[in-house]
Amino acid sequence: MLLLLVLMTGLAPVSLYILVPTLPDLATAFDSDISIAQMTVSLYMVGLAFSQIVMGPLSDRYGRRPILLGGIGLMIAASIGCIFASTLPQLIVARFFQALGGAGGMVIARAIIRDLYPRERISSMISLVVAALMIGQLLSPLAGGLLEHNFGWRAIFYVITAAAILIAAGIAIALPETRRHTDAAADSGFIRDARILLGSRAFVGYMLCQVLASAIIFVFAGAGPYVVVTQMGRSSIEYGAWFATSGVAYLIGNLFCARFAPHHTLDRLIRFGLALQIAGAALNVVWGVTGLNQVPPWLFITHMLIMFANAFVMSNSAAGALSIRPSAAGTASGAMGFLQMGFGALCSQFGAWLGGHFATPLPLNIALLVLSAACAASMIFLVPHNSTVATETMIEQAEEEETGLL
Repeated sequence: MLLLLVLMTGLAPVSLYILVPTLPDLATAFDSDISIAQMTVSLYMVGLAFSQIVMGPLSDRYGRRPILLGGIGLMIAASIGCIFASTLPQLIVARFFQALGGAGGMVIARAIIRDLYPRERISSMISLVVAALMIGQLLSPLAGGLLEHNFGWRAIFYVITAAAILIAAGIAIALPETRRHTDAAADSGFIRDARILLGSRAFVGYMLCQVLASAIIFVFAGAGPYVVVTQMGRSSIEYGAWFATSGVAYLIGNLFCARFAPHHTLDRLIRFGLALQIAGAALNVVWGVTGLNQVPPWLFITHMLIMFANAFVMSNSAAGALSIRPSAAGTASGAMGFLQMGFGALCSQFGAWLGGHFATPLPLNIALLVLSAACAASMIFLVPHNSTVATETMIEQAEEEETGLL
């Protein structure tokens, strides 16, 4: 089950990153500008964002298995379309539909975890899935480059198609329907679920905390190449090596979170991560003011602390949001995924602007500190104390009152 969750979660993100190293060759192969080739990535992210907010509620209503299999079936068809694309616009459209289908694995995997595990186990399971996923994401650009170099860019889509077929077979054979019959029988329409979730301060607080924590990753990823290569005068290879340290720190953070989650409450782990995240971001601002972070070690070693803490914040806040209304776990997961990818795309562009329009990393450091503080504010001012009991009780009372009115 854990292996299936990892594979279905990672299918869409790995398919995103595996193509990135081939973008210059795609532009050359289709005799087009690199900015047009970049749309195979940017529109893919748009597809990931919008698909999640649709597939999550559908899985609440019709079950996890049929929506998963339908989504991966769409991804298989789109991947075959990528193989036979004869123009760059055809490839861009096929990639968009590839994202629409593949996003189902990301959003529904979180809902399945909520179906199978109690609230105190959710964050540890999410951390394990993310830790395994990070390994795939770190290796996928290398795999894409090797495939393109030895067999051409179309080989990447042969591999994606084969992987999607194997995952679909695994789901069809080994994954039971985890949506409980009592939940399926309940009147859990999208409008009603969304109204109840958005009416919960705890859900909004957890969701904002998770989305803002992910924004830290997107802003730094957008600014990093400009800061290291343009401002510091280092090579792109050196930037790649330093950037990998952030991924390693995030991976280690998830492993530690999986270890400690069964013994501590979600809120305690989130607050630990927030404190460490703010401390790391504040240190980076200090290094920026003193001029020390003009070389990669000062910038990235402190950022590793931020990313280690970020793992605690993201996995536990996601677990908290999914626990507010268990019968609407798909809707909650879809809302988080939509905001994460949509806001993340804007943050990536903002990060690129920060890195490309200033001569020092200080504006980037300040932006990360502001985002870290916003994370903490969403947790402090929106999530009630003792939310483990209070939020689920309030939801039950709200449902009883609504039933009485009806």
